[in-house]
Amino acid sequence: MAKKKRKKHQKLPNGYGSIKYLGDGRRNPYAVHPPTKEFNIDGIPQTPKALCYVDDWYKAFTVLTWYKNNEYYPGREAELSSDQKELEKQVSEILSQYTQKSKANKGTKTFREVFEGYYKDKFKQDYGHKGKKVSMERSMSAAYKNSAALYDKPFIEITQKDMQKVIDKCELKHASLELIQTLFRQMYQYAEANNLCDKNYAQFVRIDQEDDDEHGVPFTDSELKILWDNKENETVEMILIMCYSGFRIAAYESMKVDLNKKAFYGGVKTKYSKKRTVPIHSGIYDLVKRRLSRDGALLTESSNAFRNSMYEALNALGIEKHTPHDCRHTFSKLCEDSNVAENDRKRMLGHSFGNDITNKVYGHRSLEDLREEIEKIKICY
Repeated sequence: MAKKKRKKHQKLPNGYGSIKYLGDGRRNPYAVHPPTKEFNIDGIPQTPKALCYVDDWYKAFTVLTWYKNNEYYPGREAELSSDQKELEKQVSEILSQYTQKSKANKGTKTFREVFEGYYKDKFKQDYGHKGKKVSMERSMSAAYKNSAALYDKPFIEITQKDMQKVIDKCELKHASLELIQTLFRQMYQYAEANNLCDKNYAQFVRIDQEDDDEHGVPFTDSELKILWDNKENETVEMILIMCYSGFRIAAYESMKVDLNKKAFYGGVKTKYSKKRTVPIHSGIYDLVKRRLSRDGALLTESSNAFRNSMYEALNALGIEKHTPHDCRHTFSKLCEDSNVAENDRKRMLGHSFGNDITNKVYGHRSLEDLREEIEKIKICY
């Protein structure tokens, strides 16, 4: 006997919540979820716990409407009629009223106002607060400042073309453009959850500029010798740690360090570089230990502040200007010059294995395996 097809229902408005069908064989197969408010670090929406479970889509919709109007309380779904025609009529009227009301409300908020709402929702602080800011707060604030052309524009009127123009006209590096793109996407996720837009245009915004993240100049052997001769300097100390561990500068702000296991745990930016493990090279172990004992963390200032400290320190030592990202290139070159296994160099740098399915899926290396490789780098200064 052919399986009976389920009836297709009207698409719910953005920010209304969701109704999920859990399958046949359940007495109450419809899960009723309130609107999404939380997003993970990558901006992916996290579905909240269901308000209740009911046996009919129209009942589920009515529960969501009660919830939107602050009229729902646990168990109220039991009050609903099981008369299908009555339910359908009720839902049709409710949806029509809600759509008209939401259209009137959407046009009132500007890009600036939506950003302020997004900021408070994500960081639990008002934008512009004077307290300590986490790395993501600083990044999104910087991206917002680079989007000034949109500040006073009604959010509902903003198109992909408007946001693309902001990206295309920005003369900063690729990493800064990525932050603007991330801000747009997270703002639209917030806006969708709160019924402030009709469509997520941020998903169509692209970066046409070539990624300059991988460009850099490693420190030379003579420059490394100067750094080792001045390892007591706190800024030089950190530069050396970076040169022999290979993380991006932002990763050191939240990195976990296990002195007993002699390992770094952390990473930022891509799925391959996040949550990776890199052994602490024996040559920098004492520097890491001293820094943690003295400061409580590897990097206690912002990435930009350290960047300025680094430029000043290198200039004072007579070393040509290098960026923090050059330390990552230095680590890569040290690995290459010391015949560290290429697959392990990629693992420690957090690079993708591309189409190499064998290493991507079946490559399993222990901390001690990686330590054996990183210790091939000899420090002879």
